[in-house]
Amino acid sequence: MGRSTGHRAVPDAYEDPRVTELRTAVSRLRRELAAHPGEFPDRAIAEDELAALATMAATGAPEPRRLRRSLLLVAGSIGSVSALARALAGVRGAVEAFHGTRS
Repeated sequence: MGRSTGHRAVPDAYEDPRVTELRTAVSRLRRELAAHPGEFPDRAIAEDELAALATMAATGAPEPRRLRRSLLLVAGSIGSVSALARALAGVRGAVEAFHGTRS
């Protein structure tokens, strides 16, 4: 028996909205960091940890403890760069969503 027209099965189409939020926030901060002209001592650490966060988001099931660790490293690396504060807050909010608290 064939499928009726107009209806398609969409296997594995669901993505956790927290993962989508994390992916978007990390992408934004990575873009803003890449465009930021200033140099600072821990920039490479921030870039590496943002890459790790992007990889975790790509898996679709990031581990909350690892997310928190990466967030702390990123925040410590770029926390004093005020131009990146809003994008960093977005990543923080996305990570906090996996812990069930936002502050």
